[in-house]
Amino acid sequence: MAKANLASMSVEALLKLRDNIGSALSKKAAQLKNDLAALGDSTWSGTTGKRVSKTKGRKVGPKYRNPKNPSETWAGRGAMPRWMAAEIKKGKKREYFAIEKAAKKAKKKAVTKSPRKRKVVESAESTSAV
Repeated sequence: MAKANLASMSVEALLKLRDNIGSALSKKAAQLKNDLAALGDSTWSGTTGKRVSKTKGRKVGPKYRNPKNPSETWAGRGAMPRWMAAEIKKGKKREYFAIEKAAKKAKKKAVTKSPRKRKVVESAESTSAV
């Protein structure tokens, strides 16, 4: 292929060359896509390959409730609400605002994860009952 002196070419000739290069590249890209499809590689879709969480975009139930205004709740995702941040600055713990269902689930998970602690808790409860 002969090298062209781009500096000496006219603007119209450069624009025509740019159009020719663009069309050649698009033809080559289409040909490569067809070749991949013929190979049966169905996993290639031309995307960036970023993984997306299965839970992204799904709604979750509230875990925390404002005791002063029960209509204000927070699911524990995103930025902490102002009412909760203000109360935590005053010295309250996050668990104080927990809704009972969420608190019971968290407690149940903690018990099932550590069976040694569960035995200690059971023995402490049985001695206090006597």
